[in-house]
Amino acid sequence: MSSANSGILSRIPGLAYVGLVLTPLFWAGNAVVARGTVEHVPPLSMSFWRWVIALAILLPFGFPGMWHHRRVIRARLGSMLALATFSVAAFNSLLYYAAITTTATNIALINATIPIFVALMAWMLLGDRTRPIQALGIALAIGGILTVVARGELSVLTDLQAQPGDLIMVAAVFSWGLFSVLLRRQAVPLPALTFLTTQILLGTLVILPFYLVDLFFFAGGFELTRNTAMSLLYFAIFPGILAYAFWNHGVHAIGPARAAIFMYLTPVFASILAGIFLGESLGVFHMIGGLLILAGLVLATRTGRQQPAYSLRSQEQNGRDT
Repeated sequence: MSSANSGILSRIPGLAYVGLVLTPLFWAGNAVVARGTVEHVPPLSMSFWRWVIALAILLPFGFPGMWHHRRVIRARLGSMLALATFSVAAFNSLLYYAAITTTATNIALINATIPIFVALMAWMLLGDRTRPIQALGIALAIGGILTVVARGELSVLTDLQAQPGDLIMVAAVFSWGLFSVLLRRQAVPLPALTFLTTQILLGTLVILPFYLVDLFFFAGGFELTRNTAMSLLYFAIFPGILAYAFWNHGVHAIGPARAAIFMYLTPVFASILAGIFLGESLGVFHMIGGLLILAGLVLATRTGRQQPAYSLRSQEQNGRDT
């Protein structure tokens, strides 16, 4: 958003909070709509065309900045390509593949652990100091993931019978963790809109050859109906552009620490939407796993440094939109 628009929005009472509630609703809708659409649109097609639509919408506004900062983009092209690969290309494509064999609720619960993976990988790869209470939070959240993946049954893990979609979703959040670590190590000095547009362009180009192989040799194409078109538009506009604008405005208005609390609404909204539109029901293992994940997130992201929670959502929209 431009500074003028940001100034106008900041004068509207309560708009930041409305936007911060809508943002996790849109992210939850991403998982639910993906689950309902993946039977009609192959995951790579879903990912590719989502970004093509988002790029078409953003390019008229983002291209002037790309042209103005073309020297920075050219100098940092390798770094930006790596960032786009792990965020725009890998994270979203894996999420849509996960939707084939797991529920929208599981996707949202595992996706909610991204700050944990960011903190864990920052400790492993960057040497960030982790306090004991943060380590406890990471352990609790990992326990929550295992509870969800195992569906509350230890034999699922010991017999390697976990749903492929759950494991693919774990790989997706691992990819986002790598993106976040690279983002801190190789920060690119670009305005937000310029960075976003460049990332989507590069990520779409990364997906393109995989999409073409999938189109001609594996999954094939899909029928463009009203429902599939509306799903693709939803992916591009709501969890993408609007969530990005709402989140950045919310962080600017009330601060990253307070804004980060709202991301805990994502699995709540996802379970409600999945129950209404997909007929998914919550099991005891969802509740236990969700509570462990929530407790872990609170301990890991609200003690000491707040950076992981902020980096997740302010930059997440640069990649997935999740």
